[in-house]
Amino acid sequence: MDKDTIAAIATSLGKGGIGVIRVAGPKSIDVCKKITGIVPSDHKATLLKFKTSTNEILDEGITIFFKGPHSFTGDDVVEFQCHGGPVIMDMLLKEILQITDVRQAGPGEFTQRAFLNGKIDLTQAEAIIDLINASSEKAALSASRSLQGVFSQKINTVNDKLIKLRTYVEATIDFPDESIDFINDGQVESEIENIIQEMNSLLNEAKQGVILQEGIKIVIAGRPNAGKSSLLNALCGKDLAIVTNIEGTTRDAIHENIDIDGLPLHIVDTAGLRTHTSDIVEQIGINRAWNEIEAADRILFVYDVSRTDDYEQVKLFTDIQERIGNNVDFSIICNKIDLTDNYSLPDEMNTYPQIPFCSKNLKGMEELRKHLKECAGYTNSTEGLFSARRRHLESLEKALSHLQKGQELINCMSAFELCAEELRNAQNNLNDILGRFTADDLLGKIFSTFCVGK
Repeated sequence: MDKDTIAAIATSLGKGGIGVIRVAGPKSIDVCKKITGIVPSDHKATLLKFKTSTNEILDEGITIFFKGPHSFTGDDVVEFQCHGGPVIMDMLLKEILQITDVRQAGPGEFTQRAFLNGKIDLTQAEAIIDLINASSEKAALSASRSLQGVFSQKINTVNDKLIKLRTYVEATIDFPDESIDFINDGQVESEIENIIQEMNSLLNEAKQGVILQEGIKIVIAGRPNAGKSSLLNALCGKDLAIVTNIEGTTRDAIHENIDIDGLPLHIVDTAGLRTHTSDIVEQIGINRAWNEIEAADRILFVYDVSRTDDYEQVKLFTDIQERIGNNVDFSIICNKIDLTDNYSLPDEMNTYPQIPFCSKNLKGMEELRKHLKECAGYTNSTEGLFSARRRHLESLEKALSHLQKGQELINCMSAFELCAEELRNAQNNLNDILGRFTADDLLGKIFSTFCVGK
């Protein structure tokens, strides 16, 4: 492991009452001596003057020394708490970086050292950035639970049961002539089934954790003047988009993040789609609308039920279907229901969920909110919920697949050797989640998403 001493500003950019500069590594004590003249007692906050190499006082603030391994990274760590102006913080950091064998920390390098030194596992490391980036209270609480080790404990519990099961299966292979009651009683089949049930439960919880952290991308699409911008404003509860009776008012995609009972939604309002327009700006907006549609998790297709001639709307709907295939799901927003007493949807749309809606009186809003939560598979309960990522889901799904194959090999063929291999693969997949056997390129990708100083 790299034993350089690293330093960085740990607080966010901009002005504030307090700014923190963090130093970690074997030269931390030397840095503290050169900047303050002394080294404070371990885990004790001390008011000291921060000086330059020419003994000029830069600032006065709090210095805290954390003796390794009893620190966040496991190394010797010093934190300088100075006034939070960007200029004074840059000046202090510059003085620190001039000290021999001290360099600027990279993105997430402090947290990466904590992981590599065994202070936290990979799920806890990822939970730190999830906590920082949380877009709702529920997302923050779930990230905090992961940081405290809730997700890790669940993985370890399943892992322990897998190890025990593997022990008995391997014993059956190595000692075939021994009468092992565990096998004769059918307990291998029973234990595999129990583990599969736990894995299914864990996978469902992880899916909720992913939804809380990432949310879903909802793109509002439809022909010009169908009411897309009005729907955006209604969902967001404020006038974000200009609404007029003039077709082509919306020229560019409008992005807004909201949450519904803790479910993060990334809403995108797009320009009205039509094939014939001489307006160059509108053409650019339409091209961008298509790009957003292709990247959506779900499309809210706004259908104007007040139009007697619906050919253009049907044509647009089928064009979108042909362009994106089965990659994105649709919901049909039957808009402007206040303008007609009777309407029916064309056959092309009847197989999709339909939400009657009126942007003027918000009729249908509660049904729409409920529908979006159901589409995301989101539940309001957060009891025991933890944050998770898509890579976790992939590893859990692979582990579950190996367990199911192992179960089939035992039930149908009594093939203990092949079952043992499936159990080993399942355990490796679980270990990938915790970072016990993780490729360096994956670690680099994960920690590169962190801010410098964390």
